[in-house]
Amino acid sequence: MSLEQQLSDVNIEEVSTVQEIEQAIQRLSDAQRDELESRLLARRFGLDALTEAERAELIDSLEEAEREINEGQSYSGDQLRQAVRSWLGK
Repeated sequence: MSLEQQLSDVNIEEVSTVQEIEQAIQRLSDAQRDELESRLLARRFGLDALTEAERAELIDSLEEAEREINEGQSYSGDQLRQAVRSWLGK
């Protein structure tokens, strides 16, 4: 069940301050908090504007970066900037 479906099934109080929002977040299940976090990150970094192909390419690039890090590959600052560009397909 999606977050929207779950929220539409319960009586939601209106929250308007950061403190009220934080308190409301604490009442969410772990799965709901994960979904909210994903949505906020996507919104913050413009990921919601990506096409499916762009999103898949980004995920592949991030997985490649994770593999390299897990394999112990290290980078200088300049190498890291260049590696990030390659992971992002730039």
